[in-house]
Amino acid sequence: MPRESLMTKEAKTAMRETFLPFASPCIGEDEIAEVVDTLRAGWLTSGPKVRQFEREFAARVGSRHAVAVNSCTAALHLALEAIGIRRGDEVITTPFTFAATGEVIHYLGARPVFVDIDPVTLNMDPDLLAAAANDHPRARAVIPVHIAGVPCAMDEILEIAGRHGLKVIEDAAHAFPSRYHGRMIGTLGDITCFSFYATKTITTGEGGMATTDDEQLAERMRMMSLHGISSNAWTRYEAHGTWRYEIHHPGFKYNMPELAAALGRAQLRRADDFLSRRRAIAARYTQAFTEMADCLDTPPDAPADGQHSWHLYIIRLKPDRLRIGRDEFIEEMRRMNIGTSVHFIPLHLHPYYRATYGYEPHDFPRASETFERIISLPIYPGMTDRDVESVIEAVAALCERHAVAG
Repeated sequence: MPRESLMTKEAKTAMRETFLPFASPCIGEDEIAEVVDTLRAGWLTSGPKVRQFEREFAARVGSRHAVAVNSCTAALHLALEAIGIRRGDEVITTPFTFAATGEVIHYLGARPVFVDIDPVTLNMDPDLLAAAANDHPRARAVIPVHIAGVPCAMDEILEIAGRHGLKVIEDAAHAFPSRYHGRMIGTLGDITCFSFYATKTITTGEGGMATTDDEQLAERMRMMSLHGISSNAWTRYEAHGTWRYEIHHPGFKYNMPELAAALGRAQLRRADDFLSRRRAIAARYTQAFTEMADCLDTPPDAPADGQHSWHLYIIRLKPDRLRIGRDEFIEEMRRMNIGTSVHFIPLHLHPYYRATYGYEPHDFPRASETFERIISLPIYPGMTDRDVESVIEAVAALCERHAVAG
């Protein structure tokens, strides 16, 4: 049967003529000019624009130090290494996250300890963190993940961490520019790690940043991001530099190139405008989807004294109120030319974690149940008002068609 014939009348009415991608970077003339300037300057690897980007980003979030690297994964790895995580240690985190959060713990020979999520925010449940900290005396750190850009309950997490002597490494891949109790994410834990991947709130193509107020941690991460060699390696090809360097520790190749930093600097200047547009889209979605409460739940905003970055807009279907499941819903959205995604497939459901630790879905029931219901909708500054309405119309058409009667 042809695909079109499977579609309902409501879906055909809502269908777009062109495909709306789930995410798309917002690149303008400022970004192009910065990159061209870098190409003309002839300095392509880590150099003056990387340092400028670090200073500007640190100033924006209010941290004393920022270390630019080539991914948030690299930032998380460097952060754990800098605080001294070693083989046999344990690190507490959430299974409701991307691969990087768990894998960097394994890089250092440590073991991840998962705690389930708050069913509303999808962030780590502080009560379960407290229980895990009591049960795991070998735990040396906790990695809270600010899902979608809504801040974790950092007061509770920091109090628990302090009581148990745990370092706090925040996975803020989604959380620029989020705020918690008036403070920017990037100034709360021992180290905060950001992502500038192509889909994030600002992008360098690939890239990340680690922020901290601790000078020793910053210098350790900076050194280890470039092979563990002395800091003069950053300037050894400049007129005032030297060809001599010293290897202090076996490090990594995690430095950010100039082209990425050039793009990032231009994006950082537009961050307020990007956030304003994301907020407007989120507000329109919530206004519309509140009227579909029989079929789905809308995501929470940040607390009154906080700020949501709106990196993601995650709806949660109500399976008992719909005749189709999440996967079918996504497929019908695709047929209507609307791109979506799922954030995330919890780590404990993946083959590696099942085989290594024997995890079952019921071990973290909130994460497992939430995964079966979630859909991330398009939300990015380049969307037009018509794009936003087409997403709303598609969701409404599917809810109307597939709602359980009564």
